[in-house]
Amino acid sequence: MNERTTLGNSTLNVNRIGLGCMGMSEFYGSFNEDESINTLHKAIDLGVNFFDTADMYGSGANELLIGKAFKGKWDSVVLATKFGVVRGPNGEWLGLNGQPEYIAKACEQSLTNLGTEAIDLYYMHRQDPKVEIEVIVGAMSELVKQGKVKYIGLSEVDAATIRRAHKIHPITALQSEYSLWSREPEQELFDVCKELGITFVSYSPLGRGFLSGAIKSREDMEAGDFRLGNPRFTDEACKENIRFVEVIDQIAKAKGVTNAQVALAWILSQNDEITAIPGTRKVHRLVENLGALYVQLTPSDFEVIESSMPKITVGNRY
Repeated sequence: MNERTTLGNSTLNVNRIGLGCMGMSEFYGSFNEDESINTLHKAIDLGVNFFDTADMYGSGANELLIGKAFKGKWDSVVLATKFGVVRGPNGEWLGLNGQPEYIAKACEQSLTNLGTEAIDLYYMHRQDPKVEIEVIVGAMSELVKQGKVKYIGLSEVDAATIRRAHKIHPITALQSEYSLWSREPEQELFDVCKELGITFVSYSPLGRGFLSGAIKSREDMEAGDFRLGNPRFTDEACKENIRFVEVIDQIAKAKGVTNAQVALAWILSQNDEITAIPGTRKVHRLVENLGALYVQLTPSDFEVIESSMPKITVGNRY
């Protein structure tokens, strides 16, 4: 399996299993800055160069953490960050903003937080429904002209929106949730990405940890974990959705690998360019995830997945 790919319409060469950094500052219970920085440094040592954050993770705290961890190491890093989801000083949710003036301001703030001169890949995190995509991408292309952003991406948009955006400025990456229990992108998004030369980036490739088998019930999550409010993690949903894990488990045991490695190897086998950004704060999980690059799934493994895996997840994504 290819370990690296060049992100679509760009010169950014990245490893196909990157690192999602969201949980290092918020959302998944307690976190420790020293542990996170250690994991980020270890990722570079292991050859990982693709890291993903956003200005809303920890209301800027995640970008500050990454800026601290990567000071003096930017030559080894391809960093993606995002704008569009607005939060107040105490973390309150203030909605979406796609106005050009806001985008320019958000980019400046991210550059300041990160302590870098240019963002490798700048995503629109979610589209502000009040602003046309042409206006948003136009503002993003201005940042490219100014040298503040190298390439641009979109997150969680439909095929028609991608086409409209790509006419304004080449889109490098599309980030959407994709995993063995979130397969919606297969319907249209894969085709449009292939047609326009855009790399598909899978976030939450392990179903927010559920597909790894680490979460059997709500008791396995800390108080304050945002998954406790997620429809897929109610008591009833956990009991039903465990059927996804049972199928993965069966394949993993037969191969002598872990559930996470099977789930990630399956994603990477969808095409040669797709990349995944599983998040973790822990070095041993990082090492485990990277092991997926050496897991070969057989035709019979794919057959088991297609025939035994539930077609519908209990509970919506949000």
